Amino acid sequence: MGTAARRLSQRLVGMEGNSLSARMRERRWHTLLSTFPDLPSMRVIDIGGTQGFWTRHPEHPAHVTLVNLFPQDAAGPDWLESIVADACDLPADLGEFDLAFSNSVIEHVGGHWRRQRYAEGIRRVAPRYWVQTPYRYFPIEPHFVFPFFQHLPRALQARVAVAWPLGNYARLRDLDAAIGHVQNVELVGRAEVSSYFPDAEIATEQALGLTKALIAVKR
Repeated sequence: MGTAARRLSQRLVGMEGNSLSARMRERRWHTLLSTFPDLPSMRVIDIGGTQGFWTRHPEHPAHVTLVNLFPQDAAGPDWLESIVADACDLPADLGEFDLAFSNSVIEHVGGHWRRQRYAEGIRRVAPRYWVQTPYRYFPIEPHFVFPFFQHLPRALQARVAVAWPLGNYARLRDLDAAIGHVQNVELVGRAEVSSYFPDAEIATEQALGLTKALIAVKR
């Protein structure tokens, strides 16, 4: 990746600093706090999450259980624990939680049936929930940072992923690897989110005057 492209990528999707993604994450955190002002006293299950979302702020829930396909850092704070499990097949003995939280996960679980299972699990494990996902019809696809990428045929997506220097993924040199990456992302729209979470309010995140992400919220 050239220097100019690297700088542009950091401005758009860099994890730290003043990138668009970092500003959106910070805004999302404050919206979460205003939606659930009792968050500091809650037991939260974060389905598909990582430690970084919770440890970068001084405020935090009383306890957070992370559920992820991959082990997380064992050296985290004592109020945070991690278990390895499939978001679409949550164990029955996870315990009791006040809030189920999930940030940019549903678009990665793989197909309609698994999204249904994922939503059923979230609605089962806690009486309240917050589920955020990028909006399918925002013009810039957020993982590959390419205009209307989500509407291209898979074969063309893979070719773009190989040639395009921006996005969350290291530049891919192999078409077979690129196919695997592009098939791992399936953005959804408002109708799908509403059908998966029929008892939720559907809130939105805005960017450039357009809906950038959807949030299914049950208070």
